[in-house]
Amino acid sequence: MLPSRLANQNGEKDWESGSNGTSPAPEYTGPKLFKEPSLKSNKFIIHNALSHCCLAGKVNEAQKNKIVEEMEKSPANHFLILFRDSSCQFRGVYTMNPDSHELVRLVGVGPRTISSTQVESIYKYSSDRKQFSAIPSKTMGMSVDAFTVPSHLWHGGGGGGSRRTSITKKAIISK
Repeated sequence: MLPSRLANQNGEKDWESGSNGTSPAPEYTGPKLFKEPSLKSNKFIIHNALSHCCLAGKVNEAQKNKIVEEMEKSPANHFLILFRDSSCQFRGVYTMNPDSHELVRLVGVGPRTISSTQVESIYKYSSDRKQFSAIPSKTMGMSVDAFTVPSHLWHGGGGGGSRRTSITKKAIISK
């Protein structure tokens, strides 16, 4: 006979089944060993994405801190990053209006509001790989962390010269 079978015949608890057939296994009452994922807010995920991917480094620290401050002030639970296009260039942070399902700009550049039908592609952030991955879906939901919109929604249209144009405009304004 196996040792576990002998233990069961002697009335001792079998660690594999958790009981000797007469009483339920005792529940674990020690410290919580992991934090259960919360579907209520992705604020921490977006903060990580900004810190490690979108606005990483000392040079972007002031912009990142401003965005995080705006996120903290916001009553929203779900935040979305707007990318310029599939190259994942950060443009802004949006929240989703639960009533109208419109995306509303919280901070950054881009359209003030975007309907969920105007979303071109959606992305999920991987904290362990520190990168965004495209999700093969068009449905906006709680698992979405970033999105893009069609190029015609960007003022100024724009191919590759749009970033240079915005830098030039900033230089002219600041003179």
